[in-house]
Amino acid sequence: MQTCIDLNHNFSDGVKSIETYIMFRIKQEAIRLTPELTAKNRSPIYLSIGAPVKEPPIFVKNALLNALNEPGYHLYSTPKGEPFYLEAVAKRMKNRFNVTVDPKTEIFSLIGSKEGLANVFRCLINQRSDKKQKDIILIPDPGYASYREQIKVLGGLSYPIPLNAENNYMPNLDTVMENLKADGYSTENVRAVVINYPSNPLGASATKEYLGQVVDFARRNKLVLISDLAYADVYFEGEEPPASILEAEGAKDVAVEFHSLSKPYSMTGWRIGWVCGNKDIVSAIGKIKSTVDTGIFKAVQRAASEILVSEEGDKYIKECNKEFQIKQQIMVKGFKELGWDMDNLLVPKATFYLWLPIPQRYPSSEAFTQDLLEKSGIVAVPGSGFGKYGEGFFRLSLVSSDENLYEVIKRMKTDGFYFN
Repeated sequence: MQTCIDLNHNFSDGVKSIETYIMFRIKQEAIRLTPELTAKNRSPIYLSIGAPVKEPPIFVKNALLNALNEPGYHLYSTPKGEPFYLEAVAKRMKNRFNVTVDPKTEIFSLIGSKEGLANVFRCLINQRSDKKQKDIILIPDPGYASYREQIKVLGGLSYPIPLNAENNYMPNLDTVMENLKADGYSTENVRAVVINYPSNPLGASATKEYLGQVVDFARRNKLVLISDLAYADVYFEGEEPPASILEAEGAKDVAVEFHSLSKPYSMTGWRIGWVCGNKDIVSAIGKIKSTVDTGIFKAVQRAASEILVSEEGDKYIKECNKEFQIKQQIMVKGFKELGWDMDNLLVPKATFYLWLPIPQRYPSSEAFTQDLLEKSGIVAVPGSGFGKYGEGFFRLSLVSSDENLYEVIKRMKTDGFYFN
């Protein structure tokens, strides 16, 4: 009989330090409870992961099918991306934001923006054992959970940029730097600042004036500015379209921006996006990617390049956004009936998220979302999963059917999940 060999001592300190992505942990718990929930007519309704469930537009699926018959499309691509894809990205940036980017030097393809973010952090962080000497990345808090874990596994330190109602979700970054110094860290170790507007998990947006201030901050402090614009096209009718950081004067001196086709076109599993902006940062990301991947399937690039510049794509985005707005209205009305003070809480103008306070009788956001799952089969995300300033809140992703959303409110009423 062979003995089991423990290989854990071979793993890096970074890998040992990180946790499994919160969305996967939540799904595992929901799966574990599914038989019990189903038996009491509370089969799980998933309002956790931020991924549209609607089918992608037929236009892009047909474009993919047609591309499969192109000669040579089964061969390796290149990490940078095929010229036709990069040119389509440049055209999209011009049409959507009136921003000019050079396909040859200022754009690089990504296997989704999440991969790109991990690689830009690799470009910036050096391994150091002394916590006070670690390279620092400023990240939004509450913010996308992967920022913190990606930085940690590389040996860096993430420092929170608090987002709250008091600062209108657009905090003064000079104040953040002062707080960092007061906590005993050196501003000399700060390498970059991350912004994410419209925000995950809050749904909060930023003004063009504020984006200009962020660019000025990065320029004054000689920092890399990383804009995660995954939700650029998920906004509601009558609202101002979210802006690109590259619209701000001087942005290209310091900034790169990450885009994804996942949210606007429901192409989450296709894994395609891009980074654009400062050519030196784009080039550094490219060096990293040249050692770890060989590019996106050419047929996917062809389909993506066609949807990015098509009338069909723009029409699909508008249709989805109308549906997301209706879903938001359903939930806002429902939570108002449950006692939440929706008139004085953040109701996003973009994204498909709802960020709400937990009832005061619960000791933590995790305790509330666990109770919500165990009693009602409603799968939500505790705010603590998005950073220390997320405690006391929870996030709902409004991508399920309208029927399911009405059922969520009905179950919460039946099962006693009122705010007070």
